[in-house]
Amino acid sequence: MLIPLLLIGSSMTAPQLAMQAAAQTVVDDSPGGMALAVNRMLGGIVTYATWPNEAPGAPRTMCVIGTPRLTERPAPDLPGRGSVSVRRISAAAAIGGAGCHMLYLGQMPVADRQRLIGWVHGKAILTVTDDDSNCNLGAMFCLNAQGQRLSFSVNLDSIGRGSVRVDPRVLKIGSEGGPR
Repeated sequence: MLIPLLLIGSSMTAPQLAMQAAAQTVVDDSPGGMALAVNRMLGGIVTYATWPNEAPGAPRTMCVIGTPRLTERPAPDLPGRGSVSVRRISAAAAIGGAGCHMLYLGQMPVADRQRLIGWVHGKAILTVTDDDSNCNLGAMFCLNAQGQRLSFSVNLDSIGRGSVRVDPRVLKIGSEGGPR
């Protein structure tokens, strides 16, 4: 059973209930269950993010840097319209202007992570990691798996330093969903 992040705001009669359910996802124990959960959660995050001067649903590019821990192929599963293309690149390529709307940071050298996080501040780039359970290394969103549960937490300081805007309801449940 999967309760994807896209449930946020989908219930007209009980929006608070839908938001609470989305803070944590039960992962199906099938072979691809974790990948499916991660991709749905990424899709939900993208859906509730707004890039400056771009139309909602505009095509986005997610650049994967390092080695993801939760899935070999992160690829946001977007409900409705819009699409996200995925490319694997190096930290140097991202900083060199690879045209990324999102950075998915897997395991990587600390120096590369610090350089990327410093470079992103003030830019319209959303950052997500699956390699920072305390969400204190600078990514905006941190995915955490514990057993058959996937949750996310947010780093409000990092979100405030960027120009991508995130729906306040997502920030609220991310703040409640884990460490900040």
